[in-house]
Amino acid sequence: MDALDCADVRGGEYCGLLVVMFINNCPQHSNPYGSCVVKFLHRLSFQPLRENPLFGPSSSTLEKLGALVWDKVVHEHQGWRLVTCIWLHAGVIHLLANMLSLIFIGIRLEQQFGFIRIGVIYLLSGFGGSILSSLFIRNNISVGASGALFGLLGAMLSELITNWTIYSNKAAALFTLLIVIVINLAVGILPHVDNFAHIGGFLTGFLLGFMMLLRPQFGYIERHNFPASTQGKSKHNAYQYVMCVAAMLLLIAGFSVGLVTLFQGVNGNDHCNWCHYLSCVPTSKWSCGN
Repeated sequence: MDALDCADVRGGEYCGLLVVMFINNCPQHSNPYGSCVVKFLHRLSFQPLRENPLFGPSSSTLEKLGALVWDKVVHEHQGWRLVTCIWLHAGVIHLLANMLSLIFIGIRLEQQFGFIRIGVIYLLSGFGGSILSSLFIRNNISVGASGALFGLLGAMLSELITNWTIYSNKAAALFTLLIVIVINLAVGILPHVDNFAHIGGFLTGFLLGFMMLLRPQFGYIERHNFPASTQGKSKHNAYQYVMCVAAMLLLIAGFSVGLVTLFQGVNGNDHCNWCHYLSCVPTSKWSCGN
């Protein structure tokens, strides 16, 4: 395994957590939840597990460094939190889970479509997830790259759909991908998991995939090397162009409506009485309180 460099995405996430823990400085603050965890790390030690079971900093540190907080975004005009929260993590366990997902999902897409296109999808999906999260969650902070990662899953689905003709074993690929998506979204109904960020990121990535992950229609590359008289008329099929335009219009409309309603202070739960179940379903084992 190659060494992690703070200049790449994975290395940047790890280095980011180190910076957060350095600023957190658990030993310097008295804590009603108990003593710091892994004390030999000194100021890099973790908050008590009763406060943060993910081996990470305090919520106040995350809030100070750019976590998504509805009140600060809307009333204090700190819209930059819609982006900065993507680069923060609640702890080591949270970071490792995101990194594993990025390795399994992101590497394949980046190898096929390049760093720039996948990077744009990643960032915009994280931004879309933050918008939807802010519209429905007001009393908790939110951090993490889960929305961006779900955007890559959404992009994989739309890429499969828009490039349908070039794939073999289409049904099997679609079924497998849908199972993975459903399982990951189902995990989001557990308490303390921001499933709105997952859903917002997934929808954003799904639309971006139609726009940015088009492949030439079957046989185009081979025909392109033939004499002009034998070449096909178009690099892409007509349905690919239609899906691309439709996705672009929907994405612009979604971002516009989402941002306007967010900064107007609209509470999404007032317009959708059942939507809170998308992020947490209460059972006899847990409640969905703050």
